[in-house]
Parts: sequence; structure tokens; C-alpha cells
Amino acid sequence: MSAKVEIFTGANCAYCVAAKNLLKSKGLDYEEFRIDLDPVRRDEMLTRSANRRTVPQIFINGEHVGGFDDLAAADRSGKLAQLIGAGA
Repeated sequence: MSAKVEIFTGANCAYCVAAKNLLKSKGLDYEEFRIDLDPVRRDEMLTRSANRRTVPQIFINGEHVGGFDDLAAADRSGKLAQLIGAGA
């Protein structure tokens, strides 16, 4: 079983594109939710991310990773590999 990756994004978001590119570079599939097109998903993102309002917001196996900077830091520190491994 592979890691379940969810990413909440918005329109014209360079950090969202960067996050998706990083996930792709790791060979990860993800489910994308556009909060600008679906207000219910926006509410879900706010609830799950402790009211973080910026996009992207990324979750791996249900664990909140944060935004792009958090994802990149997790990649550099090795935490991303651990999170991905937890879903394997």
C-alpha cells in the first residue's frame, strides 16, 4: 500500500505547483482538492490544519505536514521518507 497524499490547493498558486512537483519527483500520487472551487473542502482544510488558511496544505497518511516550505523541510530532514514509509 502506498502513502495516501492529499493536497489542498488554489488557483494561480506557485507554491502549490512546487509542492506537486516535489511530490511527483518522489514518485508519489496525490489527491488534489481545489478549495477555491469547493467551499466544503476549504472548511475541511481549515479544520484539519488547525485553521491554517494558506495553500497548499498537505497531508500524508492523515498527518498534517503543512505547506510547501514544511514539505521541503521534511524532505531535507528525512521526515518525508519516514511519512511515506509509514504508508507503504
